[in-house]
Amino acid sequence: MTTGYHIVVCGTLVPDPLQTLEPVQSPAGPALKNEAMLPSVLDPWAGHALYEAAHLAKSNQGSKVWLVSLGPKAKLQQLMMTIAQKAPFELVVVDGSASGFTDSYEIAKALAGAIEKIQGLDRSRLLLFGGCASASRDASVIMQMIGERLGIHDQFLGVDELKAETDGSLKIAERVEGGKYQMSVCAGPPAVLAWATGNLPEPPNNPQIGMANMRNMMPAIQKAQPAGLAASTIQYAGVEVPKQQRQTRIVKDIPAEEIAKDILNWLKG
Repeated sequence: MTTGYHIVVCGTLVPDPLQTLEPVQSPAGPALKNEAMLPSVLDPWAGHALYEAAHLAKSNQGSKVWLVSLGPKAKLQQLMMTIAQKAPFELVVVDGSASGFTDSYEIAKALAGAIEKIQGLDRSRLLLFGGCASASRDASVIMQMIGERLGIHDQFLGVDELKAETDGSLKIAERVEGGKYQMSVCAGPPAVLAWATGNLPEPPNNPQIGMANMRNMMPAIQKAQPAGLAASTIQYAGVEVPKQQRQTRIVKDIPAEEIAKDILNWLKG
């Protein structure tokens, strides 16, 4: 393919999973305690999508990658100082909460609106990438809703591998149960691909790529428009950290079958 692809990756920051996340009730609804102070990372599934997009673009001349992120501008600026060195892309920012308590429908609406405003985006060459889930929401519906809003009906979820064939078609491997893959062939763009883990490792830092990306990133962050998320679309009766429960009984000389029955009865209870 000589024309290349226009690849839009949807992904944003999430709190570092190594940190203790404690939900609290704020005036605007549920939130994380000291959320503004928590270190953030790029959502792992979105990261796989970005690295796969960069690899595909590098392998097909004339391709271009955009990263569309919805999150607080200040925290996105900190995150992009690192992500900018991983892969070449143009950043599109929507200013809003990246909290897991926001409604997936509202998130999809805001991201689709931002994608529609990308100048020079060719819908006939569009591949919409993103994570099959999110480390903050895990609703697994945002990419599908964005695709529907953009009129893209060829959608592939849980993707681990994508091969661009010489005739312009796309060969896609999606995860299914039992450790197997469903193999599909798509005639070509436009298409939505929600990535699982992919096959590529995290790229090493490249300062030259980072310098090239930063020329666009700072203006994109500064001119980011508010997402306008409706806080009233979803309500929570309460949020709390899951309670730990531990019951220990020390026994000796009991057959494995009896142990299995005890465990089963405990689970049923």
